[in-house]
Amino acid sequence: QVQLVESGGGLVQAGGSLRLSCAASGIIFSINAVAWYRQAPGNQREVVARITSGGSTVYADSVKGRFTITRDNPKNTVYLQMNSLKPEDTAVYYCNADSPNRRLPWGQGTQVTVSS
Repeated sequence: QVQLVESGGGLVQAGGSLRLSCAASGIIFSINAVAWYRQAPGNQREVVARITSGGSTVYADSVKGRFTITRDNPKNTVYLQMNSLKPEDTAVYYCNADSPNRRLPWGQGTQVTVSS
């Protein structure tokens, strides 16, 4: 079945780091562009980082220089390394296909909480 499982979130202090993982089943991530999204309470879901099948990356201005998206195609997994975390990074983080026509049902996401 098609499924996305995010993991790696947690509670950290400002300035700390986390590494999120997104494991996909039922699809082959290697042929798709994949993105990390986040949604804070009261806010819309926003794209924070994206990576193409060729490995090119794009970041939201709010995270550029602090977050790094990578992919491991044999493991069908995409990662998000988050450094220098700020309280405003607090949100539920999700992964999914970047292209709307390839988007899967949203998973449960993984909670990232950054304390000041």
